[in-house]
Amino acid sequence: MKLRGISTKEEIIAILEEQNPANIEKIIEEAYKVKVETIGSKVFLRGLIELSNKCNKNCLYCGIRHDNSNVHRYELSDEQVLDAAMFARDAGYGSLVLQAGERVCSQFTAKVTRLVKKIKELSNGEIGITLSLGEQTREVFQEWFDAGAHRYLLRIESSNPALYSKIHPNNKHHSWERRVQAINDLKEIGFQTGTGVMIGLPYQTVSDLADDLLFIKNIGVHMVGMGPYLKHSETPLGNLGVNSTSLDLTLKMVAALRLLLPKINIAATTAMQVIDPFGREKAVKAGANIIMPNMTITEVRENYQIYENKPGIKDDAELSKSKLEENLKKMGIEIGWGEWGDSKAFVKKTE
Repeated sequence: MKLRGISTKEEIIAILEEQNPANIEKIIEEAYKVKVETIGSKVFLRGLIELSNKCNKNCLYCGIRHDNSNVHRYELSDEQVLDAAMFARDAGYGSLVLQAGERVCSQFTAKVTRLVKKIKELSNGEIGITLSLGEQTREVFQEWFDAGAHRYLLRIESSNPALYSKIHPNNKHHSWERRVQAINDLKEIGFQTGTGVMIGLPYQTVSDLADDLLFIKNIGVHMVGMGPYLKHSETPLGNLGVNSTSLDLTLKMVAALRLLLPKINIAATTAMQVIDPFGREKAVKAGANIIMPNMTITEVRENYQIYENKPGIKDDAELSKSKLEENLKKMGIEIGWGEWGDSKAFVKKTE
């Protein structure tokens, strides 16, 4: 089986369909070697702040979808966000991620602009800022970029428009084409741009997953956050009775992506911990190089559950940090303290 320099759908499918444990181990080891040779062995940390669980969208898989009336909605104050950001700086995290449900009202977008500027000011520009706040107008993306954010994650969830339409309501607010346009807008503005997919969705095939990786390559993003589909019982998709995916398939996807795109940043997502307590660390050994420890205050963490059984909802930021450090140490993984860990696949725009 070809591993290094893979480029075709058939080569990706061969990796994803491999069932022999010894061969899977070889795939994972090779992906890790490629990572170390290309971008080094360090893992970079992005402290995650879940700013708000209010959302205008109604995605059929998501626990914080607009129509889920069982969710207690919250929004962190500026002070709470800035406290978490300063914890990130003092803890040696080079960067943070501001994540929230998607909202396009000017009150929310102005708040984000204000927070980004303030975080940059308080940290003397030391903290790198990633945003994951859904689709916005190009003007809003530009405003946030000008304020000082330099990375943006907008997951396509599925590169197959037909599958996308099965996991989202069929209306103009949930348009696959609009989402692709937003990804391209982000790239053109100059963001280090990320996307990602869910692995093991209902109706999804291995062919879809191979196409997902080729989509990631062809659209030319610089970072990827992808993880297993985990159901939430208070969603239309969660009631289909489809079980959550295996960690093996997720690790094969991470490894295949690293082999396909050696320079890209790949996040080991929290969702992997639901399947396996060491899921994130195993993903690092399969080629991932970014981890996002949660720094959201514990009082609201349980309200930000896109999927069920989210790990660490009772852990404060300090405990999240020490548990992660301990796990990485056990597996001999080095942390890039205080470093931004920007994607080697990103080439800065020159005027």
